[in-house]
Amino acid sequence: MSTPAITVDGLSKRFRLYTDRRSSLKERFVRRQSSSYDEFWALRDVSLTVEQGSTFGLIGHNGSGKSTLLKLMAGIHRPTSGAITAAGRISALLELGAGFHPELSGRDNILLNGSILGMSRRQIVESMDAIVEFSGLEQFIDTPVKVYSSGMYVRLGFSIAVNLDPQILIIDEIVAVGDEEFQRRCFDHLYTLRRRGVTIVFVSHSLPLVQTLCDEVAWLDHGRLRAVGPAVEVVDDYLREVNSAERDRLGADSSAGQADAEEGEGDADAGTGSAAGSGRRGSGEVVVTRVELLDGRGTPVLALDHGAAMTVRVHYRAHRPVEAPVFGLAFLHETGLALAGPNTRLSGTATGTVAGEGHVDYRLPSLPFVPGSYMLTAAITDASTTHVYDHRDRVLAFHVQPGPGFQPTGYVALDGQWGRPQPVTRRSSAADDLAS
Repeated sequence: MSTPAITVDGLSKRFRLYTDRRSSLKERFVRRQSSSYDEFWALRDVSLTVEQGSTFGLIGHNGSGKSTLLKLMAGIHRPTSGAITAAGRISALLELGAGFHPELSGRDNILLNGSILGMSRRQIVESMDAIVEFSGLEQFIDTPVKVYSSGMYVRLGFSIAVNLDPQILIIDEIVAVGDEEFQRRCFDHLYTLRRRGVTIVFVSHSLPLVQTLCDEVAWLDHGRLRAVGPAVEVVDDYLREVNSAERDRLGADSSAGQADAEEGEGDADAGTGSAAGSGRRGSGEVVVTRVELLDGRGTPVLALDHGAAMTVRVHYRAHRPVEAPVFGLAFLHETGLALAGPNTRLSGTATGTVAGEGHVDYRLPSLPFVPGSYMLTAAITDASTTHVYDHRDRVLAFHVQPGPGFQPTGYVALDGQWGRPQPVTRRSSAADDLAS
């Protein structure tokens, strides 16, 4: 077996957070006593191995220690305890403008960064044209980088990191600052480097990207290693915990998921011809009193995984018997885009005559919406759908979370099936027979 590209063994990193730091040398001598500080352990006893030629991802919440671990790998920080070894020349893109001298031109900074990476001047000069072309900064390459925008910094920094023959490439999520076109070029180039056998250590909060790009993933949580292994498995475990935490935050208990819209003073009464409240209208013979979102076990929730079973329960109150009302919903994305508008008339569901209080359910066996925030509108109309009894706009907000192995993009994941490629079979003609 080949030597691992990076070996991390019992790595810990401690920082001092000063609470009474001296602002000058004079103050340090006059006040004499040492500054007080608290200790913060960014990493605790982390051990992992990055194999040669693999793409390794780091995931975790903000402050989990991902960037600290990258800086330790790149040799920017020294470990408090433990050891980290790298077999190969490391090229890193960690922070915006890191390693750039603001007074030097882009071209001079390429020479400076290449020298820091251990490249000879001849090697750097040979790569100069490729770096400038990839960055797209031909017009500004001889201009001091202090006048560069953040996007120009990213272009130049990434171009240097990937074009100076890296053996180990370390990238923080700073690539996300670039524009769409440049991001695509970056990832295309990363795939090229992977095929060439370059070891890549990558940090990103885009979990579908991590699952697609990485072979293995390490999950950090408050400086400790929670899991390390195949990308799909570790990301799925991380998602389950994040989803559970979000459900707790949204209050997924016995009262969660309820849009408490009980009629109060000024609500729609029979025959009043209006319904109080912003985004509400209708004559009020039958009204929506509450809307619930239920999971597959019938528990009220405000967050569901993509692909999970879901039920929308619309509670109503009829002030007098109403014949054949139509119950309808509208699903809206957080941007306001209307995604679907099912109702009992379109589905051919006979509602009969409703009186008093009750509820009607709309069930989805598999939630098709991609992760994001959504809103529900509920309405009750007469059988022709022209007369509105009650219309409650955006009565409930809910979240869709990434499920295990989630990959789709857009707004809706279609449940279609691809067929296998079918070759075209040509019929032989008389001309073909003669030619043969």
